[in-house]
Amino acid sequence: MVFSDPSPAFSICKDAAGIAGNVFAFGLFLSPIHTFRRVIRNRSTEQFSCLPYIYALLNCLICVWYGSPFISVDNVPVMTVNSIGGVFQLAYIILFIVYAEKTKKLRMLGVLLVLFGVFAIIVYGSLQIADRGVRWIFVGLLSCASLISMFASPLFIINLVIRTQSVEFMPFYLSLSTFLMSTSFLLYGIFNLDVFIYVPNGIGTILGIVQLALYFHYKNKSREDCREQLIVHTLK
Repeated sequence: MVFSDPSPAFSICKDAAGIAGNVFAFGLFLSPIHTFRRVIRNRSTEQFSCLPYIYALLNCLICVWYGSPFISVDNVPVMTVNSIGGVFQLAYIILFIVYAEKTKKLRMLGVLLVLFGVFAIIVYGSLQIADRGVRWIFVGLLSCASLISMFASPLFIINLVIRTQSVEFMPFYLSLSTFLMSTSFLLYGIFNLDVFIYVPNGIGTILGIVQLALYFHYKNKSREDCREQLIVHTLK
């Protein structure tokens, strides 16, 4: 189980890190708004995919469950940030379904039902584990794996930035929000002595640093050079 240092200073630092993580997470949650403004304006989802939002919703649900009193101790910031994130992701998914073509609507509704089914199985299955410590490890491993895979998703963008020498596809504020949120929850996990929080967020912090370093390295490249590089590498 998770045991926290009882000292007031330690507790204050932990709470401050958790609150900061919740605040910085809004940068991530709000980042797709530009995309969905375009969807609403054009009344079409065009070539956009809903799967990233489906996966993000599942990740939020698993992390909410991990932060709940049924699984871990004193992890309220984990519950709040992922509850808010889940609401945002569900709103994006609903907008996608509303403006998608009929075939996409049915497919996404089916995927959404599968998602809730998978989450229900996770909740039910974990509650069947009588030993609370084993239950914590089981759900913790799931949430850790989910977070690591989510933080690893920018690796494609990092590779694209290096190949094209362009930061056009890696918005600065999104990278900054990822770094700040991950760092906050890295500290929160350390203060709470929770390996399932500080390990994935430590990885997220490292990837955030890499993204910011690449941004500042390539930001002065001209748009013409960036587009030329993109065309060249796309044709290869």
